[in-house]
Amino acid sequence: MSAPAGPPATGSDDKLDRGVLKVAGVVVLGAIMSILDITVVSIALPTFQSEFNTTVATAAWTMTAYTLALAAVIPISGWAADRFGTKRLYLTSLVLFTLGSVLCAMAWDIGPLIGARVLQGLGGGMLMPLGMTIMTRAAGPDRVGRVMAVLGIPMLLGPIGGPILGGWLIEAYSWHYIFLINLPIGIIGFVAAWRVLPKDQPQPSESFDFVGMALLSPGLAAFLYGVSSIPEHGTVNNAEVLVPALIGLALVVAFVFHALRKSHPLIDLRLFLNRHLTIAVVTMSLFIVAFMGAGLLFPSYFVQVRGETTLAAGLLIAPQGLGAMVTMPIAGRLTDKTGPGKLVLGGIVLIALGMSTFTQLEADTSYWLLLSSLFVMGLGMGMTMMPIMSAALASLTHGEVARGSTLMNIVQQTGGSIGTAVMSVILTQNILNNESAAMYFGAVNTQTVDQLPAEAVSAGQSAMAGAFGDTYLVAIVLVVLCLIPAFFLPRSKQELRHDPREDEGEGEGDASQAPPVMLH
Repeated sequence: MSAPAGPPATGSDDKLDRGVLKVAGVVVLGAIMSILDITVVSIALPTFQSEFNTTVATAAWTMTAYTLALAAVIPISGWAADRFGTKRLYLTSLVLFTLGSVLCAMAWDIGPLIGARVLQGLGGGMLMPLGMTIMTRAAGPDRVGRVMAVLGIPMLLGPIGGPILGGWLIEAYSWHYIFLINLPIGIIGFVAAWRVLPKDQPQPSESFDFVGMALLSPGLAAFLYGVSSIPEHGTVNNAEVLVPALIGLALVVAFVFHALRKSHPLIDLRLFLNRHLTIAVVTMSLFIVAFMGAGLLFPSYFVQVRGETTLAAGLLIAPQGLGAMVTMPIAGRLTDKTGPGKLVLGGIVLIALGMSTFTQLEADTSYWLLLSSLFVMGLGMGMTMMPIMSAALASLTHGEVARGSTLMNIVQQTGGSIGTAVMSVILTQNILNNESAAMYFGAVNTQTVDQLPAEAVSAGQSAMAGAFGDTYLVAIVLVVLCLIPAFFLPRSKQELRHDPREDEGEGEGDASQAPPVMLH
């Protein structure tokens, strides 16, 4: 692992000091760019379709290509951080992402735009795991919960700000500006990272796992490609879905056998011997599938059923992020003091309560009720996502943090893709199974709602709302299932965990600079 130039915070001071906050600011800036770009492009899909005279499925590849690039590059970020140093690699990632953004804005057709999005994803995919590693090392073992709460800010701003920012830029200027806005932010982020992030010395003690790379990265990309193709075909039983998904799954399984035999694999699966990390991974997987999948439906309901504009839909889902902003800082402090278990359980209950409103959706459900429910869900989200992440990383030694953060980011990316695909398919089937909903849905997509009789519009909106409600029933079941693994998360602060090998300087350079990490 790359060793920091100076000793990280030991956690003797309970608060996040100025130095840690400066590092956090730099990392959050980069993470905001990466995460915001996922949601901001979703608003531009209809624009891409008309601008480049292409189909919905082809336009959707501007999002899919970015996601696949993220999935492909995340596995190598742990090794690359060791080999080249976290600061140097972070700066390189910022350059790739910013350059990709400029090329996206210069695209003259859908093909070049998709290609530029791949370059963006290669840079953006490393920003989050590197940022988690940098912040965890800077803050020290006793403050993992608090720095994870800070890193949760971009995870909130992405879903909130993406639709709002994208809608405004497209309406006020043009689609090019949803990418060009990353240029000044990227330049500022690069200068700030150059000046603020601590220097570290690369410690290339391990040879690169080329076989693991050849198995895992294309395996994840192929599997997610197949999963991402499900909404386009409306079924899993399709060659374009099954073939890449099964090939990808086979490659991932092959990687598992390879990694268990190799001393220094691309992703260290021996981390799963750590009970706390394993429980956190299972909890995070279920949570991401349910929450990210359900999150996809909120703006669709407001636009397709309630007739709101894209910008208005983005504003209407903002209470969810506001709720999370209330509880996330508090949850970060309490996680460090009492462990994540009780907080996560309480957060899941709040999410389920808030989501229950959406299982009873109608075409005229009160906005006050919906916004209040979104706020309650946000309160629960702030108590759930980052404490789960803290439970995983706080259970690792200093030398395992980079690999652990890489593993958790793979879990998030894969779970989010699966959740989005599953909820899209369920919603589509619910709509197609109802004649009124299917007729209205077709009219919305072809912008011919005005040609329908008033009775057909009313019946279609009501049936569409019911389809959304039935889909949320599936989401709430998945949320409730999260309670099972969450019950086993640590509920108290326990003694420090220390890897004695770090005292011998194995893979860490100067072990005196590597603090033990708390095991909650």
